[in-house]
Amino acid sequence: MWRALQGVFSRDLALAWRQRSDVLSTLVFFVMVVSLFPLGLGPEPATLRAVAPGVLWVAAMLASMLSLARLFAGDHADGTLEQLLLAPQPLTYLVLAKITAHWVASGLPLTLLAPLLGVQFDMSGADIAILTASLAVGTPVLSLVGAVGAALTVGLRGAGVLVPLLVLPLCIPVLIFGTGAVDAAASGAGPGPHFSILGAMLGLALAGAPLASAAALRISLD
Repeated sequence: MWRALQGVFSRDLALAWRQRSDVLSTLVFFVMVVSLFPLGLGPEPATLRAVAPGVLWVAAMLASMLSLARLFAGDHADGTLEQLLLAPQPLTYLVLAKITAHWVASGLPLTLLAPLLGVQFDMSGADIAILTASLAVGTPVLSLVGAVGAALTVGLRGAGVLVPLLVLPLCIPVLIFGTGAVDAAASGAGPGPHFSILGAMLGLALAGAPLASAAALRISLD
């Protein structure tokens, strides 16, 4: 089981490295969206600090949507998906390995890049640390929930448009509590409750999203 999971994870990371332009386009989109807001809102530090958590979280959520449609599309095109369905290992765990690789290739770079972009909004070091931590907990939820939408639309025309339409409404709670953690820390209330809810969302997504994605893949390929 472990060797199969490691093989799927390593394969997806190798494919992401070979198709670096897709990863770079996600990062460039994230940087461009975030960098446009200080230019449009003006140089007032108080205004920039107030909107920074929402801007960074919305940009990260939209950027993560760009690569979701390709999560299973390549495997469906070359026949790998059928081989995964026929593998002796449970499809749920293989899908979880693919989702983990997707987060490492897309969500993790966004999380690591966020502190540098937070400086544009005159955020304090403590607020940047809370923002980074909220992204580290929240972006895996985006990948897990997005995998369900990608599995439902695999093989369909216009999957790149359908996946965000299906996934974005489900990701709004992550956006709310991710930005709320930074706002609570800035106001002195403490981000603990928001992180608790984000952690609960991550736990529920880990428990349910791979199962739902595996079922959706079987339905899509029937």
